[in-house]
Amino acid sequence: MSILDNLLGKKKNNIAQSGANASVLAVLPEQIYESANLELQDVIAPSALKIEPKSLNLGDKIARTFFIISYPRYLTDNWFSPIINLDKVFDVSIYVHPIDSSLALRQFQKKVAEVQSQISVRESKGMVRDPMLDTAYQDLESLRDNLIQAQEKMFDVGIYITVYADNDLELFKIENEIKSMLESKLIYIKPALFQQEDGFKSVIPIGIDLLGIHQKLNSEPLSSIFPFVSFDLTSDKGILYGVNRHNSSLVIFDRFSLENYNSVTFAKSGSGKSYATKLEILRSLMFDVDVIVIDPEREYEYLAEAVGGRYFNISLSSDHHINPFDLPIPREDETAADVLRSNIINLVGLFRLMLGGLTPEEDSMVDRAISETYAMKDITPDSDFSNIEPPLLSDFEMVLSGMEGSDSVVQRLIKYTRGSWSTFLNRPSNVDIIKNLLFFLFVIWKMN
Repeated sequence: MSILDNLLGKKKNNIAQSGANASVLAVLPEQIYESANLELQDVIAPSALKIEPKSLNLGDKIARTFFIISYPRYLTDNWFSPIINLDKVFDVSIYVHPIDSSLALRQFQKKVAEVQSQISVRESKGMVRDPMLDTAYQDLESLRDNLIQAQEKMFDVGIYITVYADNDLELFKIENEIKSMLESKLIYIKPALFQQEDGFKSVIPIGIDLLGIHQKLNSEPLSSIFPFVSFDLTSDKGILYGVNRHNSSLVIFDRFSLENYNSVTFAKSGSGKSYATKLEILRSLMFDVDVIVIDPEREYEYLAEAVGGRYFNISLSSDHHINPFDLPIPREDETAADVLRSNIINLVGLFRLMLGGLTPEEDSMVDRAISETYAMKDITPDSDFSNIEPPLLSDFEMVLSGMEGSDSVVQRLIKYTRGSWSTFLNRPSNVDIIKNLLFFLFVIWKMN
């Protein structure tokens, strides 16, 4: 019988008993709706689950969980790297439980006494020296010294690996491949026999160690298990760009450390280009990177507000104005003469673009006119740029018009000083650009 039949049957009984037809029928659709509600666990759960002694059947996949039972005397660096870089579907969980050093020292004292006693008994009986006992005694004494001096700490470490496959044969091949990799380093694993459910729950990201199968490791060998190891996509510094699809390691990269750090993002519409760019901006800001965004679509306005940046509207009718003759305050490694000289060179390049190109004679004339325009405002290489009023484009036009042979340059400059562009460029700056993050909204106009 269906849920609907059950509900209808119950409601008919209620109607017969109370006669409240309207109220019962009003409640009925709500109960039907609630009976079909889906929770998150219903959405992410597999279509079927079968628990077997050595594996789990999760819908169309078979999963098997292993745990490490033995380590060699010495673990090399990055010994876990071949497993992390394995091009298979698997999950790894590493549980690290600290052990109180005083408790560990008491256990070591007892163990050292046992090993020393075995060595003494063999010597008293005239037996041949056992190298394994001597090595174990030396290792225990060395580790005990490091624990006493707080150079090392002890941990209970559990490493569980769950592999996935489409069938038993593929699972068998993956198991043998992982075993051969680890056994070549004298590291041995076993499947969680009759504990596959606990093993699977211990590996999924809920942070509960239900298997509780641990090996004692001190700090040095524990550090060699660091899982985010990749041989190709991780640098020592930079920001997180994503996850390596081949080995699930982190892709950390500092493109500004390269000789050419330009980048271009191509993708189809709606694939996440803007999201990736905004994420890169946010992460770069944490490393004090200066960011300037040209945003014709107003996509970054909310980002600017969220991070305390500045957003400027650049158009003919904008309330924001930028004076190209502004001078920055010299840094500690700069002098006022360096800043003034650099700004003059930048302005010459700007006028080449604004005026549609300059002849060599006009180029020299513009360079001289810029210097004289600054001098007219008493701005010299010895000036204090923090207490000056920079000239405007109209001042530059006035100086330029007094030079012989400047008619062509002045005529092309008029549209920026008295024409359509004068409202934006020929006024004192009213924007604060002393920020790590700047956004410019550009309305593109064709310049003739």
